[in-house]
Amino acid sequence: MSYLRNCWYMASWSDGVGLGEVIGRTILDEAVALFRDPSGGIGAVEDRCPHRFAPLSAGKVNAEGIVVCGYHGLGFDRTGACVANPHGTVLRGAKVRSWPVVERHGIIWIWMGEAERCDPASIPDFAWLDSAPASARSHGEILSGGGGYDLYVDNIMDLSHTDYLHAETLGKGGVVFNKPNVTTTDEWVEVSWESRNARPPAFYPRMIPNLPELVDLTLRVRWIPAAAMRLDAEIRHDGKQGDDCHRASAAHIFTPETKDSTHYYFALVRNFAEEDAALNQMIADTRKRIFQTEDKPMIEKVHAAMRGRGFWELKPLLLRIDEGGVQVRRVMKKLVENEGRGEPLSIAS
Repeated sequence: MSYLRNCWYMASWSDGVGLGEVIGRTILDEAVALFRDPSGGIGAVEDRCPHRFAPLSAGKVNAEGIVVCGYHGLGFDRTGACVANPHGTVLRGAKVRSWPVVERHGIIWIWMGEAERCDPASIPDFAWLDSAPASARSHGEILSGGGGYDLYVDNIMDLSHTDYLHAETLGKGGVVFNKPNVTTTDEWVEVSWESRNARPPAFYPRMIPNLPELVDLTLRVRWIPAAAMRLDAEIRHDGKQGDDCHRASAAHIFTPETKDSTHYYFALVRNFAEEDAALNQMIADTRKRIFQTEDKPMIEKVHAAMRGRGFWELKPLLLRIDEGGVQVRRVMKKLVENEGRGEPLSIAS
């Protein structure tokens, strides 16, 4: 699998790396040590000491904000330079690779490509995660899910699967009967579905009391390269229009671990029952359970059935429900090819 490198990937939720803590992540087949110094600054360096190759994530962060190898005590700063050697003079050439990292809206983003092309202005905008109080906001993660990240993106770009894979929870909303509408800009690909006078998905009456039997449902998924996604679900009834709706907005962010495994980060905010902490916990627990027991096993089975062969190599039967996912795959292929040629990374051109 060829990765798009000159873009931002999610490395962790901000609260996943505490003060003075170092954790290990594999991102795009690269071993990364993420660490936070005592003042709150974040660093990302190669997770392998150049001395005897011990993972730096098995070490600690000292009071000076240096990550110290747990094997022989060499210390490295956020640039990757070795700045401490308890055994003698610091060796000028001793260093490990480092990557740019930026913390924004509760997310730690990492740039895995050419540092000189790193642009924080191109970080996907997830400011909306801050729009709800803590009692109406939740987030979580599932690390090292089996299957390439492209299969996880496919899963969200095609919500018709909810009527079958999630028939008793997120399904029965009539998505399968509606043609997806796909829009492509220079920055994103979006797919949406409109259902009029439809039964709400099975899980929704548990979240929203007194829903009528029939509602208007809008589902909208926006994908930003390489794998940052926002899913809006809006329910309207009694003639309501526009922003006068019950809305739940979910983040689905996928970071390739290897070609065969994916880190999945998810979050949800809502504009209804915002002070109901018990409802918030129920929603968070249910969403995680649905993914762990329904989506993840199916994606892993798809990955196994493909037996290492590429998506297009297998000549998939394409249906109208695949329009959004196919567009994303075509855009990603073009972006990776353009990057290899040193050309600008524009979606729509």
